[in-house]
Amino acid sequence: MNTELFALRHIGPRKEELAAMFNSIGVENMGQLMFETIPDEIKLERPLNLPPALSEYEFAQHINTLAEKNKLFKSYIGLGYHEAVLPAVIQRNVLENPGWYTAYTPYQAEIAQGRLEALINFQTMVSDLTGMELANASLLDEATAAAEAMSLLFAVRSRTKKKSKANKFFVSEEVMPQTLALLETRATPIEVELVVGKHEDFDFSEAFFGALVQYPGKTGKVYDYEAFTKKAIENDIKVAVAADILSLVKLEAPGNWGVDVVVGTTQRFGIPLGYGGPHAAYFATKEAYKRNIPGRIIGVTKDVDGNPSMRMALQTREQHIKRDKATSNICTAQVLLAVMAGFYGVYHGPKGLTYIANQVHRKAVQLTEALEKLGLYQENELYFDTLSIKTNAQKIEAIALKNEINFYYPAEDSVVISINEATSMEDLNKIVHVFAEAIGKEKVSLGNLDQDLIEASALNRKTSFMTQEVFNSFHSETSLMRYIKRLERKDLALNHSMISLGSCTMKLNAASEMLPLSNPKWGNIHPFAPVNQAEGYHEMLEKLEDYLTEITGFSATSLQPNSGAQGEFAGLMVIRAYHLANGDAHRKICLVPSSAHGTNPASAVMAGMKVVVVKATEEGNIDIEDLKEKAEKYSENLAALMVTYPSTHGVFESSIREITRTIHEHGGQVYMDGANMNAQVGLTSPGRIGADVCHLNLHKTFAIPHGGGGPGVGPICVAKQLVPFLPSNPMIKTGGENAISAISAAPWGSSLVCLISYAYIRMLGEEGLTSSTEHAILNANYIKSRLSDFYPTLYSGERGRAAHEMIIDCRAFKEKGIEVKDIAKRLIDYGFHSPTVSFPVAGTMMIEPTESEGKAELDRFCDAMIAIRKEIEECDKSEPNNVLVNAPHTLAMLTTDEWNLPYSRQKAAFPLPFVSANKFWPSTRRVDEAYGDRNLMCSCEPLESYMTETEN
Repeated sequence: MNTELFALRHIGPRKEELAAMFNSIGVENMGQLMFETIPDEIKLERPLNLPPALSEYEFAQHINTLAEKNKLFKSYIGLGYHEAVLPAVIQRNVLENPGWYTAYTPYQAEIAQGRLEALINFQTMVSDLTGMELANASLLDEATAAAEAMSLLFAVRSRTKKKSKANKFFVSEEVMPQTLALLETRATPIEVELVVGKHEDFDFSEAFFGALVQYPGKTGKVYDYEAFTKKAIENDIKVAVAADILSLVKLEAPGNWGVDVVVGTTQRFGIPLGYGGPHAAYFATKEAYKRNIPGRIIGVTKDVDGNPSMRMALQTREQHIKRDKATSNICTAQVLLAVMAGFYGVYHGPKGLTYIANQVHRKAVQLTEALEKLGLYQENELYFDTLSIKTNAQKIEAIALKNEINFYYPAEDSVVISINEATSMEDLNKIVHVFAEAIGKEKVSLGNLDQDLIEASALNRKTSFMTQEVFNSFHSETSLMRYIKRLERKDLALNHSMISLGSCTMKLNAASEMLPLSNPKWGNIHPFAPVNQAEGYHEMLEKLEDYLTEITGFSATSLQPNSGAQGEFAGLMVIRAYHLANGDAHRKICLVPSSAHGTNPASAVMAGMKVVVVKATEEGNIDIEDLKEKAEKYSENLAALMVTYPSTHGVFESSIREITRTIHEHGGQVYMDGANMNAQVGLTSPGRIGADVCHLNLHKTFAIPHGGGGPGVGPICVAKQLVPFLPSNPMIKTGGENAISAISAAPWGSSLVCLISYAYIRMLGEEGLTSSTEHAILNANYIKSRLSDFYPTLYSGERGRAAHEMIIDCRAFKEKGIEVKDIAKRLIDYGFHSPTVSFPVAGTMMIEPTESEGKAELDRFCDAMIAIRKEIEECDKSEPNNVLVNAPHTLAMLTTDEWNLPYSRQKAAFPLPFVSANKFWPSTRRVDEAYGDRNLMCSCEPLESYMTETEN
């Protein structure tokens, strides 16, 4: 046994277990299984051309060598990104803790109460600081949040006669450049016209439905937008504000002016810069818009006993319900980062945040005073942390770089300096030294640290914030450590048991892949720093792009999209740009199979396309005749087909090459959804099946953790003809010669977590990657064979095999009074997170074990499912008081003095022997979904008070 092989640690089944697994499935070996699973026509003709695998030790040496190529200059660039101080207690107990980073999106609320509470804290903090009525559980970055604000305001614009056709959106010239670029990307396909200018000159005409302003502005000036907002409201124009969250500790909350949306980023609440991400953006709005808010909202409801519980409210899976009518394609959040930012708020509390904000502001005032003593002119009359200095930018830049300092240079005669939490007195003195040297004067001394411009201004914050008990209780490391642990114990994550979610690929996130994230040489680089300061990053990112390009069989890759949904949108926008370049602006029809992920049609609409649904056959495959008929019907206007492969039903459709060929014959391009790429790597590829572009979920196939619902990365890989249109960035040139505008705020998206996928590929190599895919298919088919006598598999390939996932049909159990959700909740009693429920077919479960799970864990899961099947047989529809309907069973239930249920406590809590050895207790009984939607409560007042208020 070669213990240096990372594949040995990553892949679950042991060599000696394979014979039994093959025997169960009915094959002789892995080769036969692959032959029976994957159509011959699409198999790769050669192995992947990737570097040989590194051992974990070799990779650690390699990645540290790369890190040394990065230069850690002090960056005062600002523009929404600031060096932050991550408290060690949060770094060790959240960021580096698999109990937090390996958890899944909290669809099963009963085993996610800890994460849900942490997100309620985040929402409350954001609502309080912005002065808005509700906030969601985070978005991808500030630029995306601003674009979502524009879309929301467009969707809810007044339906009065004079406003119903309004399509202009005003953007202040003070808005961040990366935000403006993303607004341009999102506005064009939905025919919104952006008008950029000074807010003081805005004409408030009937043609406008909304406006966006920056608070403070991009070069630091703080504007009073109250009069602007009032006039906008009078003219039926809705207002969004992009606000720096730390500044809101000192500046008046925008909600107090009556604005409609406030967005921003929480990066400076303890989150590393990471060369652009991941960071949790925030989105706060009025309760009137709760049905239109993008992403996720965490709300308070009650369980079957009437006890307060938390769950994802309203749009838990909006895209799967509304599809092309969805208000947004965003189906995720930056949960891990939002949790960290929320704990930062808990740890510091309102007094601690006030201290930090005061220190930052007063250092900025100190610096202004010192620079003015040198005779330099500071343009911003009122500011929080950012100064705009009139001087020779080129001269300053040369001396600053010599002193390992980065400023922002918006013009030849302008230097912008943003002070942050990590700025020390020594740092301030170095800044003063740079300017003194540039103008040939002696350095001056800094004054006292007690001057405060904001306190003396009309914009000084007068409203209290974060008065809730949770923000005023855990300010010692001991208390916060225990609070974090208390919440962690309520969540079932991958460090407890298998999470077999179909389409979500909850695979091992190896410790050796995660370790580099804690290295400041990766964490503390500003995304707009000169590229020669990030040589290690660029070597890693360029190689990762090359590897993904090779794996997908395409010509180039963009890492910019920072979620799968953004990858979908990016891919479609690249297709749109290709058609426009060819003079085919009329090509706007997008064919989408009925089984597609709900984000697919939502993304198509965002890209300005019209969705036409393609039927599925009874076997779950794309109906070829219907596809051909619709391709012919819309031939002149066909833009694209969106197809998932293997299919959403877990099948390698043998007709895939015929499908892609049909689209090409009618002038369309093929977009492949990469959600199921874990069944392709090393065996086939999107290029091989005839696709033109695909997105990849690095948080699925390539081992970035789900983190409880984010971070994610969704790069796109494209064929040769689409390379010129890959997305760019306004600050640092990326993408193709005819690049579309930005898809995310940072040039390379969430660069920091790309280290994980880079590590995954480097340590597995070609053989390990291919073996991982084979074992993922093996594990799925093993579960299929073990459950075949108890649950019918809904779809299989032509030779009876599943791909890397399978769907079991639970609809017949309704005769016993059992719904699929009852099985999901009963699995909790056995210590497992449920597979994907009722997607893509209602009343079913989609199971994906991944390659990371060994035979013993697969057997425990199958034993649990078989035991549940026997429990179903014992049920009677006329007597619904049974062990499944009452599941999950909590410790509180099991320890009551009375037990009036028609089955034993032993059966309820310890149904199989293995459960006793590793029991996971859900912290709440089954939650009432509908109650939480009828009574939306999404901030962290004491939970009992919600029940009192709503019951009265």
